[in-house]
Amino acid sequence: MRYGINVAILGGLAEPGRVIEFAREAEAAGWQALMVWDHLAFTWGVPSADPFVVLAGAAQATSTIRLGTSVTPLVHHRPELLARSVAALDRLSGGRFVLGAGLGGMKAEYTRFGLPYPSGAQFDEALDVLSALLSGEEVHHRGDHYTVDGVRLAPAPERRVPFWIGGTSPAAARRASRWDAWIIPGDEEDGSMSMTPDQVPTHDGCLALIGTSAAGESVAAYGEAGVDWWLEHLHERRADHDTLLARIRSGPPR
Repeated sequence: MRYGINVAILGGLAEPGRVIEFAREAEAAGWQALMVWDHLAFTWGVPSADPFVVLAGAAQATSTIRLGTSVTPLVHHRPELLARSVAALDRLSGGRFVLGAGLGGMKAEYTRFGLPYPSGAQFDEALDVLSALLSGEEVHHRGDHYTVDGVRLAPAPERRVPFWIGGTSPAAARRASRWDAWIIPGDEEDGSMSMTPDQVPTHDGCLALIGTSAAGESVAAYGEAGVDWWLEHLHERRADHDTLLARIRSGPPR
Protein backbone atom coordinates (compact mmCIF):
# COMPACT_ATOMS: atom_id res chain seq x y z
CA MET A 1 0.00 0.00 0.00
CA ARG A 2 1.15 3.52 -0.79
CA TYR A 3 0.44 6.63 1.25
CA GLY A 4 -0.53 10.20 0.49
CA ILE A 5 -2.10 13.18 2.22
CA ASN A 6 -5.51 14.51 1.25
CA VAL A 7 -5.79 18.20 2.18
CA ALA A 8 -9.00 20.21 2.46
CA ILE A 9 -7.77 23.54 1.07
CA LEU A 10 -10.38 25.53 2.98
CA GLY A 11 -10.25 28.09 5.75
CA GLY A 12 -6.66 28.75 6.79
CA LEU A 13 -5.52 26.12 4.30
CA ALA A 14 -6.90 28.25 1.47
CA GLU A 15 -3.61 30.12 1.86
CA PRO A 16 -1.45 28.48 -0.86
CA GLY A 17 1.81 28.89 1.04
CA ARG A 18 0.58 26.66 3.86
CA VAL A 19 -0.30 23.83 1.51
CA ILE A 20 3.02 24.19 -0.31
CA GLU A 21 4.69 23.82 3.09
CA PHE A 22 2.62 20.66 3.65
CA ALA A 23 3.80 19.32 0.28
CA ARG A 24 7.46 19.93 1.07
CA GLU A 25 7.17 18.37 4.52
CA ALA A 26 5.16 15.41 3.21
CA GLU A 27 7.79 14.55 0.63
CA ALA A 28 10.54 14.76 3.27
CA ALA A 29 8.56 12.50 5.63
CA GLY A 30 8.02 9.76 3.05
CA TRP A 31 4.47 10.41 1.88
CA GLN A 32 4.01 9.59 -1.81
CA ALA A 33 1.19 11.90 -2.88
CA LEU A 34 -0.46 15.25 -2.17
CA MET A 35 -4.12 15.34 -3.10
CA VAL A 36 -6.23 18.46 -2.54
CA TRP A 37 -9.93 19.18 -2.45
CA ASP A 38 -11.67 21.02 -5.27
CA HIS A 39 -14.66 22.83 -3.74
CA LEU A 40 -15.85 26.43 -3.83
CA ALA A 41 -16.80 25.94 -0.16
CA PHE A 42 -19.24 28.85 0.07
CA THR A 43 -21.78 26.57 1.74
CA TRP A 44 -19.42 26.28 4.72
CA GLY A 45 -18.85 30.02 4.84
CA VAL A 46 -15.05 29.69 4.61
CA PRO A 47 -12.46 30.65 1.98
CA SER A 48 -11.29 28.08 -0.56
CA ALA A 49 -8.28 27.95 -2.86
CA ASP A 50 -7.89 27.13 -6.54
CA PRO A 51 -6.44 23.60 -6.48
CA PHE A 52 -4.53 23.97 -9.73
CA VAL A 53 -2.74 27.10 -8.55
CA VAL A 54 -1.90 25.45 -5.23
CA LEU A 55 -0.61 22.32 -6.96
CA ALA A 56 1.50 24.40 -9.34
CA GLY A 57 3.26 25.85 -6.32
CA ALA A 58 3.62 22.39 -4.78
CA ALA A 59 5.09 21.07 -8.03
CA GLN A 60 7.91 23.59 -7.83
CA ALA A 61 8.57 22.83 -4.16
CA THR A 62 8.79 19.04 -4.59
CA SER A 63 10.35 16.52 -6.94
CA THR A 64 8.92 13.05 -6.32
CA ILE A 65 5.44 13.00 -4.78
CA ARG A 66 2.37 12.69 -6.97
CA LEU A 67 0.07 15.69 -7.09
CA GLY A 68 -3.65 15.61 -7.72
CA THR A 69 -7.21 16.67 -6.98
CA SER A 70 -9.67 14.69 -4.90
CA VAL A 71 -11.89 15.33 -6.62
CA THR A 72 -12.63 17.88 -9.32
CA PRO A 73 -16.34 18.30 -10.20
CA LEU A 74 -15.56 17.73 -13.85
CA VAL A 75 -18.67 19.12 -15.50
CA HIS A 76 -18.21 22.40 -13.63
CA HIS A 77 -15.25 23.02 -15.97
CA ARG A 78 -15.14 23.49 -19.72
CA PRO A 79 -13.10 20.49 -20.95
CA GLU A 80 -10.89 22.54 -23.28
CA LEU A 81 -9.90 24.93 -20.49
CA LEU A 82 -9.41 22.15 -17.97
CA ALA A 83 -7.27 20.24 -20.48
CA ARG A 84 -4.97 23.23 -20.81
CA SER A 85 -4.56 23.50 -17.03
CA VAL A 86 -4.00 19.76 -16.59
CA ALA A 87 -1.41 19.61 -19.36
CA ALA A 88 0.50 22.59 -18.00
CA LEU A 89 0.48 21.22 -14.46
CA ASP A 90 1.62 17.79 -15.59
CA ARG A 91 4.50 19.31 -17.53
CA LEU A 92 5.44 21.61 -14.66
CA SER A 93 5.54 18.64 -12.26
CA GLY A 94 7.53 16.40 -14.58
CA GLY A 95 4.67 13.99 -15.19
CA ARG A 96 3.44 13.66 -11.59
CA PHE A 97 -0.13 14.94 -11.90
CA VAL A 98 -3.24 12.83 -11.26
CA LEU A 99 -6.73 14.15 -12.00
CA GLY A 100 -9.32 13.04 -9.49
CA ALA A 101 -12.73 13.52 -11.09
CA GLY A 102 -16.32 13.18 -9.97
CA LEU A 103 -19.81 14.49 -10.53
CA GLY A 104 -19.42 16.77 -7.51
CA GLY A 105 -20.96 15.86 -4.19
CA MET A 106 -22.28 19.36 -3.51
CA LYS A 107 -25.15 20.14 -5.85
CA ALA A 108 -25.21 23.76 -4.67
CA GLU A 109 -21.89 24.34 -6.44
CA TYR A 110 -23.88 23.96 -9.65
CA THR A 111 -27.38 25.16 -8.82
CA ARG A 112 -26.35 28.36 -7.01
CA PHE A 113 -24.74 29.47 -10.27
CA GLY A 114 -27.75 28.57 -12.39
CA LEU A 115 -26.28 25.29 -13.65
CA PRO A 116 -28.14 21.98 -13.62
CA TYR A 117 -26.57 19.13 -11.70
CA PRO A 118 -24.98 16.92 -14.37
CA SER A 119 -26.05 13.46 -15.36
CA GLY A 120 -23.73 10.48 -15.37
CA ALA A 121 -23.91 10.51 -19.15
CA GLN A 122 -22.60 14.07 -19.30
CA PHE A 123 -19.82 13.19 -16.87
CA ASP A 124 -18.81 10.21 -19.02
CA GLU A 125 -18.77 12.37 -22.13
CA ALA A 126 -16.69 15.00 -20.35
CA LEU A 127 -14.14 12.34 -19.38
CA ASP A 128 -13.93 11.15 -22.98
CA VAL A 129 -13.53 14.66 -24.39
CA LEU A 130 -10.94 15.62 -21.79
CA SER A 131 -8.95 12.45 -22.44
CA ALA A 132 -9.00 13.10 -26.17
CA LEU A 133 -7.90 16.71 -25.77
CA LEU A 134 -5.01 15.63 -23.55
CA SER A 135 -3.80 13.10 -26.12
CA GLY A 136 -2.10 15.72 -28.28
CA GLU A 137 -4.05 14.49 -31.29
CA GLU A 138 -6.58 16.41 -33.34
CA VAL A 139 -10.01 15.91 -31.80
CA HIS A 140 -13.29 15.60 -33.68
CA HIS A 141 -16.24 15.10 -31.35
CA ARG A 142 -19.93 15.82 -31.61
CA GLY A 143 -21.92 14.49 -28.68
CA ASP A 144 -25.00 15.26 -26.65
CA HIS A 145 -23.17 17.77 -24.44
CA TYR A 146 -19.89 18.76 -26.10
CA THR A 147 -18.56 19.59 -29.54
CA VAL A 148 -14.91 19.74 -30.59
CA ASP A 149 -14.41 20.56 -34.25
CA GLY A 150 -10.94 19.54 -35.36
CA VAL A 151 -8.86 20.96 -32.50
CA ARG A 152 -5.44 19.85 -31.29
CA LEU A 153 -4.31 21.30 -27.98
CA ALA A 154 -0.59 21.74 -27.36
CA PRO A 155 1.62 21.23 -25.55
CA ALA A 156 0.33 17.85 -24.45
CA PRO A 157 1.12 16.35 -21.04
CA GLU A 158 4.38 14.48 -20.60
CA ARG A 159 2.43 11.21 -20.52
CA ARG A 160 -1.20 10.11 -20.29
CA VAL A 161 -2.58 11.73 -17.15
CA PRO A 162 -4.31 9.15 -14.91
CA PHE A 163 -7.97 9.75 -14.10
CA TRP A 164 -8.97 8.71 -10.57
CA ILE A 165 -12.75 8.52 -10.24
CA GLY A 166 -14.45 9.60 -7.03
CA GLY A 167 -17.78 8.37 -5.74
CA THR A 168 -19.42 5.55 -3.85
CA SER A 169 -22.17 4.44 -6.21
CA PRO A 170 -22.11 1.33 -8.41
CA ALA A 171 -21.87 3.68 -11.40
CA ALA A 172 -18.74 5.26 -9.93
CA ALA A 173 -17.21 1.81 -9.45
CA ARG A 174 -17.95 0.85 -13.06
CA ARG A 175 -16.54 4.17 -14.26
CA ALA A 176 -13.38 3.70 -12.18
CA SER A 177 -12.83 0.27 -13.74
CA ARG A 178 -12.72 1.93 -17.12
CA TRP A 179 -10.21 4.56 -16.02
CA ASP A 180 -7.25 4.39 -13.64
CA ALA A 181 -8.38 4.30 -10.00
CA TRP A 182 -11.35 4.61 -7.67
CA ILE A 183 -11.26 7.10 -4.77
CA ILE A 184 -13.68 6.41 -1.93
CA PRO A 185 -14.21 8.11 1.45
CA GLY A 186 -13.62 6.00 4.53
CA ASP A 187 -13.93 8.46 7.41
CA GLU A 188 -16.50 10.67 9.10
CA GLU A 189 -16.40 14.45 9.52
CA ASP A 190 -15.03 14.05 13.05
CA GLY A 191 -12.13 11.92 11.82
CA SER A 192 -13.42 8.54 12.95
CA MET A 193 -13.30 5.73 10.41
CA SER A 194 -16.68 4.87 8.90
CA MET A 195 -15.31 1.96 6.86
CA THR A 196 -13.71 -1.06 8.48
CA PRO A 197 -11.32 -3.29 6.52
CA ASP A 198 -14.04 -5.91 6.01
CA GLN A 199 -16.25 -3.22 4.43
CA VAL A 200 -13.73 -2.29 1.73
CA PRO A 201 -15.46 -2.89 -1.61
CA THR A 202 -14.04 -5.33 -4.11
CA HIS A 203 -12.54 -3.52 -7.08
CA ASP A 204 -10.69 -4.90 -10.09
CA GLY A 205 -8.36 -1.89 -10.36
CA CYS A 206 -6.47 0.58 -8.20
CA LEU A 207 -8.39 1.59 -5.05
CA ALA A 208 -7.62 4.73 -3.03
CA LEU A 209 -9.21 5.18 0.41
CA ILE A 210 -9.47 8.53 2.19
CA GLY A 211 -9.01 7.86 5.89
CA THR A 212 -7.67 9.18 9.18
CA SER A 213 -5.00 7.58 11.36
CA ALA A 214 -2.92 8.54 14.35
CA ALA A 215 0.86 8.81 14.15
CA GLY A 216 2.35 5.32 14.18
CA GLU A 217 -1.02 3.60 13.84
CA SER A 218 -1.17 0.50 11.64
CA VAL A 219 -3.62 0.52 8.75
CA ALA A 220 -2.14 -2.62 7.18
CA ALA A 221 -5.49 -4.39 7.41
CA TYR A 222 -6.85 -2.02 4.77
CA GLY A 223 -4.03 -2.96 2.41
CA GLU A 224 -4.78 -6.63 3.01
CA ALA A 225 -8.42 -5.87 2.16
CA GLY A 226 -7.46 -4.47 -1.25
CA VAL A 227 -6.67 -0.78 -0.69
CA ASP A 228 -3.75 0.37 -2.89
CA TRP A 229 -3.52 3.99 -1.66
CA TRP A 230 -4.20 5.33 1.83
CA LEU A 231 -4.91 9.08 1.62
CA GLU A 232 -4.58 10.66 5.07
CA HIS A 233 -7.36 13.23 5.48
CA LEU A 234 -6.13 16.59 6.79
CA HIS A 235 -8.80 19.15 7.60
CA GLU A 236 -8.72 22.30 9.76
CA ARG A 237 -12.18 21.53 11.08
CA ARG A 238 -10.56 18.62 12.93
CA ALA A 239 -7.22 20.03 14.05
CA ASP A 240 -5.23 23.24 13.93
CA HIS A 241 -2.41 23.93 11.48
CA ASP A 242 0.41 22.92 13.83
CA THR A 243 -1.28 19.62 14.69
CA LEU A 244 -1.80 18.80 11.02
CA LEU A 245 1.80 19.68 10.23
CA ALA A 246 3.00 17.44 13.06
CA ARG A 247 0.91 14.57 11.65
CA ILE A 248 2.56 15.03 8.26
CA ARG A 249 6.05 15.10 9.78
CA SER A 250 5.37 11.88 11.70
CA GLY A 251 5.16 10.07 8.38
CA PRO A 252 2.75 7.54 6.88
CA PRO A 253 0.93 4.97 8.98
CA ARG A 254 2.28 1.44 9.04
